[in-house]
Amino acid sequence: MLSIVIPVLNEAESLAVLHREISDVAREHDYDLQIIFIDDGSTDASWQEIRRLADADSRVEGIRFRRNFGKAAALSAGFRAARGQLVVTMDADLQDDPAEIPNFLAKLDEGYDVVSGWKKVRHDPWHKVYPSRVFNGMVSWLNDVKLHDHNCGMKCYRREALEEIHIYGELHRFLPVLAAARGYRVGEIVIQHRARKFGRSKYGIERLIKGFLDLLTVKFLTGFGNRPLHVLGSIGLGAFLLGALTLTYLALYWVISRAVPAFEPIHLHQGAALYYGLGLLILGSQFLSVGILGELITSHQARDVDAYSVSETTPTVQPHTWTEADVS
Repeated sequence: MLSIVIPVLNEAESLAVLHREISDVAREHDYDLQIIFIDDGSTDASWQEIRRLADADSRVEGIRFRRNFGKAAALSAGFRAARGQLVVTMDADLQDDPAEIPNFLAKLDEGYDVVSGWKKVRHDPWHKVYPSRVFNGMVSWLNDVKLHDHNCGMKCYRREALEEIHIYGELHRFLPVLAAARGYRVGEIVIQHRARKFGRSKYGIERLIKGFLDLLTVKFLTGFGNRPLHVLGSIGLGAFLLGALTLTYLALYWVISRAVPAFEPIHLHQGAALYYGLGLLILGSQFLSVGILGELITSHQARDVDAYSVSETTPTVQPHTWTEADVS
């Protein structure tokens, strides 16, 4: 089964057209299909349209949020409801073309686990296109996942990849990065990007700021999620040692200047070095403390399955269910 997950926010006019286009592709390629619309707090008639489509087509399922929780939450709900071994995500604004679905599946057949779309020719205003290119370059550089369009809403996943990824906030655009961090193969195909016919864009300039902060989050999660002390402790230890060396130098110079007349005496409280040294000591201690707290939280909440990702096993490997007797 192929599950198609579609977040919806005030897209009532486009839903019937999108459903018809998906149905045409499924009929042409004989797909066993599940279409999941997630109404993320729409204020128009989107839910009524989803209900109408679900009544007319048993393949259509709808989920309605009580309010707007964001695209990551909508995708999470859709992934949880998806029953297919392959999952396609796409936007509801008709800018993603369902005719590209066979191309995504063909790319998966080449051995990939996640395939991301690349809107090489975009029908968006320049103030969205150029900042997006800068952002995509930063994501590829920092996370070593070379994609041209991390923001593209049309992607295809194997189910096992999604089961190992936890998304929240606005981390949905980094799903290929999170999957690659678990060892899954990530690919990319060029897709057609269509001009918007209905509604308006849900993203503004504030997305750049949020995206950069989310990028830092993903870099920390993928690089140090299970060992926060390695990064925080390194910064803290470096600052602490630099502060300690500064104060040691000042103390030795002060003692020597009092004992040897040839040395010009210094007044510690009149120079900035003393305060820089004290500040570095305090900053280093705080980073070390936060890193240790992070390790304590990680050790308390971490599960063994978070530390690795299994591709396959031999038939002789049997899962073991732990009991209280095993623990004791």
